[in-house]
Amino acid sequence: MIIDAYEYGERVKKLSKQLANVRDIIKPTLLAKRLGEIAELENDQSFWLNPENATKVQKEKVRIERTTSRFQSAATAVEDAAALFEIAAGEQDNETLAALSDELPDLETRVDTLEVELMLSGELDGNNAIVSITPGAGGTESQDWASMLYRMYLRWAERRGFKTEVLDYQDGEEAGIKDAAVLIKGVNAYGYLKAENGTHRLVRVSPFDSNGRRHTSFVSVAVSPEIDDDIKIEIDEKDLRIDTYRSSGAGGQHVNKTESAIRITHIPTNVVVQCQNDRSQHKNRETAFKMLRSKLYELELQKRQAQADSKIKADIGWGHQIRSYVLFPYQQVKDNRSKQAFSSVDAILDGDLDKLIEGVLISIERGEPIGNAEDDE
Repeated sequence: MIIDAYEYGERVKKLSKQLANVRDIIKPTLLAKRLGEIAELENDQSFWLNPENATKVQKEKVRIERTTSRFQSAATAVEDAAALFEIAAGEQDNETLAALSDELPDLETRVDTLEVELMLSGELDGNNAIVSITPGAGGTESQDWASMLYRMYLRWAERRGFKTEVLDYQDGEEAGIKDAAVLIKGVNAYGYLKAENGTHRLVRVSPFDSNGRRHTSFVSVAVSPEIDDDIKIEIDEKDLRIDTYRSSGAGGQHVNKTESAIRITHIPTNVVVQCQNDRSQHKNRETAFKMLRSKLYELELQKRQAQADSKIKADIGWGHQIRSYVLFPYQQVKDNRSKQAFSSVDAILDGDLDKLIEGVLISIERGEPIGNAEDDE
């Protein structure tokens, strides 16, 4: 379908305005100057004598190059689209006009994504993310819902080309999972997934109810950044309770027969982490401590944020969930922060989360009020 010249022009003007806003934020001239400074540093042999600082500067370089490259690519694409449309319209080249019209939505998505990624400028937004999934009350029903969310995040990571590492996985008694934790590795993984922090509510006809009744289930998703070793988190050994147990997850011959799984409870905060992904108790302990440091760091960030804007951390239960997934009597996913609703439930549960997440990030960036969950029943 060919978009008329006026509509096309208005949509391209909007894209140009978005890119102008992006240009004002990133200041390409200053970024180019900084890259020049980094190049001079790299030519100085003494720069490489401090590996910690060199690594930090190299990360900055990669981030700047990625930002400028993506911005320039998007800006060129918008300029080319506007110029080609003007030429094709003048020559009444319907084939080219149709192709440009078909490509416009993808170009709009590309610019929107670029704009959102610029919001991910927090100190830890670029880090990997540790996603922990815990069912609420409800037994098998909630545990099954937890496994659906677990799969959703793995599929999201796969769609983005991110790598994943299972840190903990405990099967439910009949179906689903009791607990799971996965490390998602990729650029801005934490920046995106921090929007998933909170309680997720599912409404559906339960496949485990022989009477076909509708059930409501809750699952808590906790997201924390994987933090570098140079970030110091003070943990007093006397504040910890460390338990060992036998791995209970799936794995066939690889399931440990010894008590190599580790559970650590930080008593002052009641933060609990566990790891059973390795046969070695020592490695599981090391990973569990890494998870604990990340969670305690995230908790401290939340406290600071709460002091700044009076927001509270979500609990598992009514009134505190961030999103509702309704499968019956209609199909809809609604986020309580962006107020956006989507009917593509199957696609979302298959990992198509970008529009949902980006809507939340934009709402938070604009400072829009966040309400409690609405009753979808």
